[in-house]
Amino acid sequence: MSGFKKFLMRGNLIDLAVAVVIGVAFNAVIQALVSDIITPLITAAGGGKTAFKNLAFHINGSTFSYGLVLNALLSFVIIAAVVYYLLVAPSDRLNARFARNKAATTRDCPECLSTIPIDAHRCMYCTSQVPPVEAPATAVPQPRRARHSHLAPE
Repeated sequence: MSGFKKFLMRGNLIDLAVAVVIGVAFNAVIQALVSDIITPLITAAGGGKTAFKNLAFHINGSTFSYGLVLNALLSFVIIAAVVYYLLVAPSDRLNARFARNKAATTRDCPECLSTIPIDAHRCMYCTSQVPPVEAPATAVPQPRRARHSHLAPE
């Protein structure tokens, strides 16, 4: 029983529950936006008098409401775009910024292509000697040159 209590009180379980509740509420908002604002605007722009939710066809007494499918498809695309542009893209940019500033700690062995520490003198997998890594040269800015190899004015 104490293990179950620890499981329930873990922080990531509570975070997940909050995320699900917010996701459901966000879904309801997007569904209302699509069905009550966006699809009526599309219908009005197209000059149609029938709302998307009323679009259907009948075969042998069965009704196929493809308008509801269109509403669900629009909702999915909008939710996916919002999640991508507000969560995924900024997270990727932030991770790339941190990775860019992080110094390399490993490198590949030239013999066996295994990943080894950057300061290693011998590969721990194939035991071959590994040449040392040269420190990157400090970037000295070169003077600007004009079109015909003359120094350009600064």
